[in-house]
Amino acid sequence: MVGGELSQIFKAIFLGWLLSFGKRKMQFLAAKSNAKDLEFIVQLVEEGNIFPIIESRYTLQKTADAIDYISQGHARAKIIVNII
Repeated sequence: MVGGELSQIFKAIFLGWLLSFGKRKMQFLAAKSNAKDLEFIVQLVEEGNIFPIIESRYTLQKTADAIDYISQGHARAKIIVNII
């Protein structure tokens, strides 16, 4: 898990060991970004080595639907709201 709601983050920090069963493992890692690391990530994106996985796109008028979908826990990848 990367990011998430505050409750999800605390759950991962404090209960990750308990929720790690079978092949599923939860670990906590905090990292502080720096300019050199961000430049490296930008380079990887520009080269096409990493890319976001987009699950669905919503129009600006459907933003409430997108938020509902995310809050119900259905999202498994990035949800995009197109502004234009």
